[in-house]
Amino acid sequence: MKAHLKSIEIFLKSSHFYRGVRLTFAVVTPLVLFSFLGNFDYALPIVMGAFLNAPGDIPGSLKRKVNAILISTVLTMLIFTIILFCKPFLPLLVIVIAAISFFVSLISVYGFRASLVSLSGLLAMVLAFAVQKETVSEIFSHVLLMGCGGLWYLLVSFVFRTLAPKKDEIQFLSETLTLIGEYLQLRARLLTKKTKRQQLMQEAFVLQSQINEKHETLRELLLLERKRSGRSHYDEKHMLIFISSVNIFELIEAKHLDYKEMDRLFKDRKYLRASKTLNKVMGKQLMILSDLLIKNDKVSDKDILLNSLSKAKDNIRQYIDDVQLPQAREGALVLRNLYDYQEHIAQEIRSIRRVMANVKDASTVSLKRQDTSQFLTLQEYRLNVIIQNFSLNSTLFRHALRFTVAMVFAFILGTLLDIRNTYWILLTIVVIMRPNYGLTKERSKDRIIGTLIGAAIAVGIVLLTQNVIVYAILAIISLTLAFSLVQQNYKSSAAFVTINIVFVYSLINPDAFQVIQYRVIDTVLGASIAVVANYLLWPSWEALNLKNVLVDAINKNKNYLLATQELYHDKTENELAYKVARKEAFLAISNLNAAFQRLTQDPKSKQKEFQLIYGMVTLNQTMVSAIASIGSFIINHQTTPASKEFDALILRIANTLQSSCSILNDTPIDCETTSIDIEKAQEKLLQSYHSLSKTRDANILKGDTDLDIETLHNLQEAYLIANQLVWLKTLSENLEKATRKFHEVL
Repeated sequence: MKAHLKSIEIFLKSSHFYRGVRLTFAVVTPLVLFSFLGNFDYALPIVMGAFLNAPGDIPGSLKRKVNAILISTVLTMLIFTIILFCKPFLPLLVIVIAAISFFVSLISVYGFRASLVSLSGLLAMVLAFAVQKETVSEIFSHVLLMGCGGLWYLLVSFVFRTLAPKKDEIQFLSETLTLIGEYLQLRARLLTKKTKRQQLMQEAFVLQSQINEKHETLRELLLLERKRSGRSHYDEKHMLIFISSVNIFELIEAKHLDYKEMDRLFKDRKYLRASKTLNKVMGKQLMILSDLLIKNDKVSDKDILLNSLSKAKDNIRQYIDDVQLPQAREGALVLRNLYDYQEHIAQEIRSIRRVMANVKDASTVSLKRQDTSQFLTLQEYRLNVIIQNFSLNSTLFRHALRFTVAMVFAFILGTLLDIRNTYWILLTIVVIMRPNYGLTKERSKDRIIGTLIGAAIAVGIVLLTQNVIVYAILAIISLTLAFSLVQQNYKSSAAFVTINIVFVYSLINPDAFQVIQYRVIDTVLGASIAVVANYLLWPSWEALNLKNVLVDAINKNKNYLLATQELYHDKTENELAYKVARKEAFLAISNLNAAFQRLTQDPKSKQKEFQLIYGMVTLNQTMVSAIASIGSFIINHQTTPASKEFDALILRIANTLQSSCSILNDTPIDCETTSIDIEKAQEKLLQSYHSLSKTRDANILKGDTDLDIETLHNLQEAYLIANQLVWLKTLSENLEKATRKFHEVL
């Protein structure tokens, strides 16, 4: 019970609920005000304008929000006007529906915020069918009032933002910490769950994509606003938490272990339990801090990380005592490298704890304006973007065609069958249909189940009472919850939307059961049309769309590798370039992971070469982790100068990656050459580690068992650099073979 109450408290304090309250306020206030003034007819178009232009109000910079709402206001007014004028002329109306459906849905090529503006335009087209205006003056007055509604929503959004300016930042930071906590705990399970690793790796792909999406939004929220409005203590606090979350994520990525090697070294799993427990404890700590951020509670003085860290360190000594040197050296170095990375994560978590405990004492972040701009992903808005997508090779172009056919078919079907509320079918298609078949199918299922649940609840309430006051209160509550949950739990949101519609109609029309009946039938019809259209019309099966995403991931991995090479040569001069390349590589891998998840949602018959693609995704993921492992070590340790053998191996790996890109792109392979024998360079790097090991063995035989920090770090560096580079070379060669096969079969 306590856990449920805690979840409810966190939800009520979240920005999702705040957004629901904001939209409900924008919708309900004109209804109440104009009803009181006796001009209720003015309220409906204003409410419609506010509702239609809310989608573009998503977390991000104020400028982008304002632009999105203003553009959607103009777009919805224009579309509404066109539909109202064309309604009396059926053939013309069908052509207009097709044109609007196609061109407005194609706006999505400009990114996520643009896709929400597109949604506003499509919703305006559908809702125009619910409005009966015949004369020119009636149409223009309705549309102008809708425009006022859009401006009214913009004002409401600005006021609510002023009242709680950091709500979105806190929400996204909280969600990011939760996801990273879950990711850490999943990594803990990967250490010992030998038989479930493929399943766990697929879960890891999902979490990685979600974390990268949160980080992208936070970059916009924190860096853009910081550039425009300066910084406060709270800005510094949030920036520090964000930086720590990025560092933790990189550290986790840096320890994508060679699990086969781990299984060979640690046949007795007890030596991994302390590390596994530490990961779980750190993950739990991040989840606790996530909740405290939302609740704005104080951080407790108790820090349980130190005890778990101590046990993990003792475990290394226990392993050495049990196995004995020199046999224990390789395993001990693996455990020591694992402990070092976990210790750095623990330090970052403790930094977040300190920042949250006292805002005023938080250290400051020094970021140059030209530096911050390099971390922002800017969307291009030129007309050329749409022109480039005007081809059947474009997923969004095919979606626009598919969506247009589905909308026209649904409208003609509804007209021929004289369905009472044809626009409900169209509305279902608009909110459900997505470029990807799997997501459309999932949303269709959630929409139908949510509608049935909402209808059942509404029927129960209608049978219990016919009190209009109860209906009005429930309509407002369900509206707020529907808006709050739309991105968190679509099934629940659909249920509350249905409840809201039933009670709103019940206030107007006493026959609520008829409303429920039509609502369910129209939802099932719309969802069925959306799924069938996605399957049959110009389908975008992910296996056939994967090439460009793969090329981008391999290219970004190559750039990340070369940036890590430069970092090794000069840490001070090249750290910024390294971090930018790291961000780009993580985003590219996130996009690849997301594409793979879409592939798993396609019908089994369309998952062509699934295992080959899974292998390529895993190879890319493992490569970015191996590169991050080297980069993280260089940043966090004093290192020796980079050798020519190191540079030669880096060049060989980069050339192999470039070869993979050339194979996928059907272009000639053009790579740099080196005079150094790669096999000898590889042997020499490994020999450096073996030489240090022999020196250490000789010292032990002399009775010198104490290991100083410098020697330990030299051993760690030699072992990590040599083994990671050899591993990267093998991975890049395996990836080249896989891309060649992929190119041949697809």
